[in-house]
Amino acid sequence: MRRSELLKQFLPNSPFVGLLGVSLVALEDERAELRMPFRPELATAGDVVHGGAIASLIDMTAVSAAWADDHEPQSMEGATVTLDVSYVAAARGKDLTAIGVVSKRGRSLVFADVRVSEPDGRLVATGSAVVTLGS
Repeated sequence: MRRSELLKQFLPNSPFVGLLGVSLVALEDERAELRMPFRPELATAGDVVHGGAIASLIDMTAVSAAWADDHEPQSMEGATVTLDVSYVAAARGKDLTAIGVVSKRGRSLVFADVRVSEPDGRLVATGSAVVTLGS
């Protein structure tokens, strides 16, 4: 089974993905779009979304983009090697959409860039990640 197909089965069943309420919106070749609905439990103060929730969304999106290919792996192994996050603006009480795109795919490492926006397109965070994938 292709990595992208495995990812579509994995995400809805992951406990942490479910805890944050994240869902897969679109998955294309080396591109992923995920959505995280606002819930008061994700806020740090008032209606400001906690940076850790946003960082987790960036991580999930980068990994999803890395898995968006036609390779048929032997297992779902893999890990985030590095994760960089830049908070551009406070995310306040709105659903967030993250779009991740692979910038480079090597033999064992995949580099991905992610942008997180509110529904009106307002950018709230950017990130990049290096992901290692199992064979």
